[in-house]
Amino acid sequence: MSTPSRLVSLAHAVPAEMNHEGLWTDHFAAQFGGDERAAGLWRAAGVTTRHGVLDPRVEDCSTWSTGERMRRFMIEAPLLGKEALTGVLGPVDPVDVGLFAVASCTGYATPGLDIVLSRDTGMADSVQRLGIGHMGCYAALPGLLSVADFARARSRPAVLLCCELTSLHVQPASSGGLEQLVAHSLFADAAAAAAVLPGDLPDLPAGLEVLDSEAVTDPDTSELMTWDVTDLGFRMGLSPKVPDALSRHVRGVVDRLLGRHDATVHDVAGWAVHPGGPRILDVVAERCELAPDALDVSRRVLDQNGNCSSATVLMVTEELLATQELAPGDLVLLMAFGPGLTLYTVLTRWAPATS
Repeated sequence: MSTPSRLVSLAHAVPAEMNHEGLWTDHFAAQFGGDERAAGLWRAAGVTTRHGVLDPRVEDCSTWSTGERMRRFMIEAPLLGKEALTGVLGPVDPVDVGLFAVASCTGYATPGLDIVLSRDTGMADSVQRLGIGHMGCYAALPGLLSVADFARARSRPAVLLCCELTSLHVQPASSGGLEQLVAHSLFADAAAAAAVLPGDLPDLPAGLEVLDSEAVTDPDTSELMTWDVTDLGFRMGLSPKVPDALSRHVRGVVDRLLGRHDATVHDVAGWAVHPGGPRILDVVAERCELAPDALDVSRRVLDQNGNCSSATVLMVTEELLATQELAPGDLVLLMAFGPGLTLYTVLTRWAPATS
């Protein structure tokens, strides 16, 4: 087997900050007529601050058509995406990038972000491009695997961008009731990028070797999480049963992945888990028998940014690497969830710089 490709750089960008409680008191509370259940759900989201290209208190897009929202996406997303890419391309000359993959479930256009941003960041006109659409919150992990496989097979750098603008999909007050409120309370905007280099290069920065993956989809629970294209943007369906459904699969997926490498959950030094919500993190911690502080990074990212769909697990990984000291050979497990219901995991290993 060839040397694993290496994730050597992560960066993210966010738009203007919004106070979570302020969004409730100044906008969403009026839609629910002082309903204490709604207020409780909003405050249980585990979010303090979040970011959005649209602040509904200033610019209410809830009655915009899908076409209007997509046009705004292509105004805002290239700016945010370019900022994230600029931050991640330090170890990589844009001209050398062989594959540029872009994941989003919140905006579509042709020419899309892959074409616009490969041009605007100086990638070669021969760069191969991959668009990953409508997979939802777990899309970063199949995206990461795709760029890692490309780098390993072709011995060329590859870059992934996840760009999600959920603020463009605020729904009318009459749509979805408390279930829709939960979606509005959790989701926010961000772009996150990752750069991957072939593992056989002579001079490599320190980073995470991409070793293996495991996934499961439970179609019998597909109705619990939906992302429907409507005439008024994309509407989230999010059942409170999602954490319980995922709990049936988390440990089995993790054990199968680690078992192929003669490891157990106790051998994992770092957990980069997508914070789909506080209850989902609780389920992962319980089922995987994690230490009380094992998911602190995920909870911190949720608190300061909200759930930024596919960008979030990359943001968690970036924060984990910035705040946790890892030794050569330490295992880091990435995990994310989304429609399907789907659970995705990627096993990585910290490797020092080579010279």
